[in-house]
Amino acid sequence: MKQPPIALTVAGSDSGGGAGIQADLKTFAAHHVFGTSVITALTAQNTSGVLGVHATPLDFLALQLDAVLSDLPPAAVKTGMLASAEVIAYVATRELPNLVVDPVMVASTGNPLFRGAADAYRVLLPRALVLTPNLPETRALLDREVGTVEDMAAAATDLAALGPRCVVVKGGHLAGGHGADPDAVDVVWFDGELSYLRAPRVSTPNNHGTGCTFAAAVTAHLALGSSLPDALRAAKTYVTRALAGSADWRLGSGHGPLSWKEI
Repeated sequence: MKQPPIALTVAGSDSGGGAGIQADLKTFAAHHVFGTSVITALTAQNTSGVLGVHATPLDFLALQLDAVLSDLPPAAVKTGMLASAEVIAYVATRELPNLVVDPVMVASTGNPLFRGAADAYRVLLPRALVLTPNLPETRALLDREVGTVEDMAAAATDLAALGPRCVVVKGGHLAGGHGADPDAVDVVWFDGELSYLRAPRVSTPNNHGTGCTFAAAVTAHLALGSSLPDALRAAKTYVTRALAGSADWRLGSGHGPLSWKEI
């Protein structure tokens, strides 16, 4: 096996293994990328909810980051749960290549994972190559309702004005029902143009870690040298396959994890 590229995830630990650092490292490994990590918080959680959060002291978070960057320089970096405005402000001071920002604020179970106002992220967005909010995160970042694909397109354009080179507004939370689009649609703003990522919607309760997995897959492909459009398309395909691969699993009593099959 040839030497793999390095990717870094700066995120929280999920004791249930479905999201956060655990999902990121599984996704990196599935793409033959060597994963490194900076843990921003410990969470006590499972498929049903978050029982507690213990944030990493900022000085120790900085020491983790220094340790990785000084010896294992990553080709691409993603952020997940950053826990507080203080952490976001600190991460924004660091030079992090091919930065993918997944603005994790709330777990899929509905439990909060971020202390502070959503606009704290605005200091980090000019550093981002890619911003990947889901619909609740998009609503929080813009302080308005986003409920249709048309709303998502307008939101992607407005978020792009805050500094990231690319924005992917993920549509997994769009309401279904009669006449609804059968596909899972994400809206992409990149270099001034809008486009769409589409894939068949997978009906499954096992969607814990979907956003982490998508952002980690984008990061892995960037580390491997893919162009940004190719990385986004490949990540969409990977997540769709991961959802389908675990659709019938019964791990836990709530929102179960995704599959992490090797590509």
